[in-house]
Amino acid sequence: MYYKILVLLIFTAVNYVVNANENIGLFKNEKAILFTANDGQQTDAYEGYIMVPENRNKANSRDIRVNYVRFPATGKFKGSPIIYLSGGPGGSGIGTAKWRRFPLFMALREHADVIALDQRGTGASEKMPYCVSDYAIGLTEAVPINQVEQRYRIAAAECVSKWTKQGADVLGYTTVQNAWDLNDLRLHFKAPKVTLWGISYGSHLALAAISLFEEHIDKVVIASAEGMDQTVKLPVNTSAYFKRVQQEINQHPELLAVYGDIVGRMQRVHQQLAHKPIKLTLKDKDGSPMPFLFQKRHMQFLASRVISDPSEFLALLLSTYRDIEGGSYQSITTILERGMFNNEKIGFRMMSMAMDVASGITDARLEKVRQQKEDSLLGDLLNFPMPHLNKLVEGLDLGDNFRQPKPAEVSMLLLTGTLDGRTYIEGQKKAVAHLSNVTQVKVVNAGHNLFMSSPEVLSTMQQFLRGEKVETLTISIKAEFIEHLKQSL
Repeated sequence: MYYKILVLLIFTAVNYVVNANENIGLFKNEKAILFTANDGQQTDAYEGYIMVPENRNKANSRDIRVNYVRFPATGKFKGSPIIYLSGGPGGSGIGTAKWRRFPLFMALREHADVIALDQRGTGASEKMPYCVSDYAIGLTEAVPINQVEQRYRIAAAECVSKWTKQGADVLGYTTVQNAWDLNDLRLHFKAPKVTLWGISYGSHLALAAISLFEEHIDKVVIASAEGMDQTVKLPVNTSAYFKRVQQEINQHPELLAVYGDIVGRMQRVHQQLAHKPIKLTLKDKDGSPMPFLFQKRHMQFLASRVISDPSEFLALLLSTYRDIEGGSYQSITTILERGMFNNEKIGFRMMSMAMDVASGITDARLEKVRQQKEDSLLGDLLNFPMPHLNKLVEGLDLGDNFRQPKPAEVSMLLLTGTLDGRTYIEGQKKAVAHLSNVTQVKVVNAGHNLFMSSPEVLSTMQQFLRGEKVETLTISIKAEFIEHLKQSL
């Protein structure tokens, strides 16, 4: 009898070891995959998900699925899992890993598992369908910006109603709920702490997580910081940005001779369009003629969408302003035919809209925006449709307590591009002013998406993650838009 029991115990132990080895490195709800980047590069990874409450403030909330891809650590020392937080809000972490940042994800595996996260309501995670409202703004309508705002608010309210009828709880799509998902992910990985790596809205999310559970955060690496009350950027900083662009142009006499005072030209073109919009005829997708009444708001909106990075798009924008003032409309026609504006009805993605509305804006900052927008080059369109949808949904706004940063000591690396046209340099230092252990590295002439702007950025991140003191606080690169302007001469 004793012999049979001993054999049974040995068999059970061996069977346990075999099964454990078969699932080595796997967490719950994970499976091994061959991850393929957009350029064809491949690597072994794990695809997984967690289930989280859609709204933790509601006792009977449904659970929703949040997906991720985990790239296992390759180095000898395995630190806290590094969770990538996309910008937007609404960006896909998994999509980013497939895109041009694939080398970064692979390089950081030297330090720990790297997690490409699709935040709640994005990418491969469970999400509501894109909502198309019953409202549109026709391409030939002469509509002032205040009426555009009114239509967007009506359209957004309609979409909130549609999502609610489809079973979603819109009140669950806030940065606080999003941050608690990160802690649930930490528990899922059985990790005492996690390291957060984010950009733009991802930095906003990281800052919220620090306020909620700093004790479970090891290190933080962010770029293009967006503070707790910086969902809406100050219009005055847009003007300061174009002055920095002008300073770069001034260093090149041949460009200065052609482009001159860019701020003055932008103001003149806006006045021209406000007084007399341009009647254009575009080619529709099927090749048929499509009339377009090009107005000041179109020009401002277009500019606000292309100034994030000092790239060929910024160069094209400056050339387009020059052409319009000179009476040539070919460049703007070519741009518009790419489809930025159309006759389609106004639509929204739930996560993107709700997150911004929830993070909101304090009354004091909103008053600043209102005072500054009249004299600003782009008005308050940089973050459209915020603040235009401010407090649209009752109960969604997180309140000023959320927007008031709380002191913390977590170790942070902040990477700031001096030509960032979305999260301006003036605001980034303020965004982390409440933190006592921040190393800020300026990347001169870099824009919003600066992670791949220089090999020194990666080496700085790795130095920081190793726990070493970051010695180089300034990284310099060429202003890309300058080279494009020269090529166009």
